[in-house]
Amino acid sequence: MLLIHCPYCEEERPELEFRNAGEAHVVRSTNMAAESDEDFEKFFFIRDNPKGIIYERWRHIHGCARFFNAVRDTVSDKFIMTYKAGEPKPKRLPAASAAVPAAPAAYANRPPDQLNDKPPARKPAPKNEPAEKKEPAPKAAPAKKPRVTKTAAKKASK
Repeated sequence: MLLIHCPYCEEERPELEFRNAGEAHVVRSTNMAAESDEDFEKFFFIRDNPKGIIYERWRHIHGCARFFNAVRDTVSDKFIMTYKAGEPKPKRLPAASAAVPAAPAAYANRPPDQLNDKPPARKPAPKNEPAEKKEPAPKAAPAKKPRVTKTAAKKASK
């Protein structure tokens, strides 16, 4: 599970408490009514989807409920940094983000030339078996009580 740092709560919380709100730093038009249909479509529907570093808006739904911005690597799915909404895009990222992971985070994220390479097979874990196997004792069937109906009880009492 991913841990995401909320800049308002100032603590790391599980990803289940957050919701992605799309691309960050999208410039909104001051006069939306004057926009052409193509520009309106680009503003609302067309977003970048780069491989690598991306700037996103997130909301801490199950916490402070505030929006903030995050810098995330789409290849490794790791959050590089988070910062409060309204702050400018950071000019420099932390040095840890410059390091590219040696292997992809998941098999599906491999480069096209490595997709057919199978990961090495894992050995099964050794089974810890007891020295002697004991057979479970057979269970005794519960004794059945004879059913006595009202008619049978009357006949027996006469």
